[in-house]
Amino acid sequence: MRGSFISRGGWWVLIQSVLMLAVLTLGPLGKSEWSNRAAFLAGSILIVCGAYLGIAGKIALGRNRTIFPRPLPDSELIQDGIYRRVRHPLYASLMFLGAGWALVWASVPAAFAEVAMVVFLDRKARHEEAWLAATFEHYREYAARVRRFVPGIY
Repeated sequence: MRGSFISRGGWWVLIQSVLMLAVLTLGPLGKSEWSNRAAFLAGSILIVCGAYLGIAGKIALGRNRTIFPRPLPDSELIQDGIYRRVRHPLYASLMFLGAGWALVWASVPAAFAEVAMVVFLDRKARHEEAWLAATFEHYREYAARVRRFVPGIY
C-alpha cells in the first residue's frame, strides 16, 4: 500500500496547485502597461529555463516521479542528470516558469502569486527533504553537495 492522500503529502499538492493556477490566471487578467521588450525577453528566457528544468527532472526521475512530496516506498535516490546540479529541479521549474509568466504578461498580481508560490515551494522542499533523509541513507551527503534550486547559489 502506498499510503493515504494526506500521509503522502496531499495538502502540499493541493496548495501548490492553487498557487500555480493563481499565477497562470493572474498573468493575463493582471496585465499592466509597464511591459517592455526587456521584460518580455527576460520572461521568455525564464520560461525556457523552467521548461528545461522540468523536462530534465522528469526524465531523470523516471519511475520515481510522484506528485506527492513523500518518496515512493520502492524509489531510489536519483543523483544523476539534472539532479547532479539541483536537488529539486521540478520545483525550480515551477519557480522559473511562474516568474517568466508574470514578466511576459507584465502582471503585478501574477508576480505576487509567484512570490507566494516560491515561498511555499521552498517550505515544501524543506518538508520533503526530511522525508528524503529518513528514506535514503546518503541524502544528507547529497544535500550538502547539491544546491536546492539554483546551481551554485541556492
